[in-house]
Amino acid sequence: MSIEVRVPHLPESVSDATVIAWHKQAGDNVIKNESLVDLETDKVVLEVTAPESGLLSQILTADGAIVTSGELMAVIAAGTVNAPASAEIPQHKPSDTPLSPSVRRLINENTLNPAEITGTGKSGRLTKTDVLDHLNKQAPAKSELKTEVAGNPPENIRPFELSSTPASNLRPEQRVAMTRLRAKVAERLLQAQQNAAMLTTFNEVNMQSVIDLRNQYKTRFEQKHNVKLGFMSFFVKASIEALKKFPAINASIDGNDIIYHGYYDLGIAVSTPRGLIVPVLHDADQLDFAGIEKSIGDYGEKARAGTLSYDDLQGGTFTITNGGVFGSMLSTPILNPPQCAILGMHAIKERAVVENGQIVIRPIMYLALSYDHRLVDGREAVQFLVTIKECLEAPAHLLLNI
Repeated sequence: MSIEVRVPHLPESVSDATVIAWHKQAGDNVIKNESLVDLETDKVVLEVTAPESGLLSQILTADGAIVTSGELMAVIAAGTVNAPASAEIPQHKPSDTPLSPSVRRLINENTLNPAEITGTGKSGRLTKTDVLDHLNKQAPAKSELKTEVAGNPPENIRPFELSSTPASNLRPEQRVAMTRLRAKVAERLLQAQQNAAMLTTFNEVNMQSVIDLRNQYKTRFEQKHNVKLGFMSFFVKASIEALKKFPAINASIDGNDIIYHGYYDLGIAVSTPRGLIVPVLHDADQLDFAGIEKSIGDYGEKARAGTLSYDDLQGGTFTITNGGVFGSMLSTPILNPPQCAILGMHAIKERAVVENGQIVIRPIMYLALSYDHRLVDGREAVQFLVTIKECLEAPAHLLLNI
């Protein structure tokens, strides 16, 4: 019996997808629910799995092909199998430990058996960190194993290998196709600059109270909630309080109409090897500190593993981006359309400030709020940042809801 493998249903906002890579070839045996091919959209990477076990008799779409919802990609002859070669690496059942595209790539590139690696992700799922730790234990001397760490080039770009070529010829170039996600990010950033009257206002916040509170309770917090207490949850809470006071900053423009959102779906910008993505904390005002930290942690793990879903990225009424994790002192973040504002966090640095006529050293962070001046007035933008500053410098505002 022939089983068709088709492109899964794509959301209305996604017109097509690109075939990244087939993990099987025509004539290979496949197991039900085993990943066959990865598809890249402008938002996420989708895994297409085998609907039944059998023989992959035909592949109809090559790597790099553009496909649409429901398009036929391959045919499986159900119930038919080829005898495996004796040297073949043992198959790992995807139903036991599903592998993300990035993890599978590491497994294949290093000829590993996933069954021999302990997974620390949800339900025992293998994460990229698990595989890298396994590789480091096997060959700690191989310091070259730095796949997708900060500062390395994207997956589709490999460092140039320099040889004894004369220096006058060392002008290498490498042309690679822009990923769907990178192309979409470029399109949206250009759209934001062309279609909004974007302006940025700045302020600074003394982080001493937040740092003291975090240091005092972080151990008990982690023991009770099984998640670390970070700074982002404070900023999410402070942003929600400010958004409640200034609803225009939580609004968006649709043609000649203004849409005021009565809910708080906060996007948290995350940098990944594929590019910038913004998973959304839906109804963030309903989450406590632990719920925020757990959600952000889950999104971070999904982002690294390439398993974010469309629902994770849908919506958003306001965005927070933290350039401080990369050492940024000050920047002007770009709007995330159709949102009308975005908050930029930066690195915490000890600076000399004046308090009560005395020069003291305090941990200071610069804040930036970029906003659409068509909808948000300068007064509102400035007072919005002042509200965040007040909430962070006196965290009782957040804890006592005052």
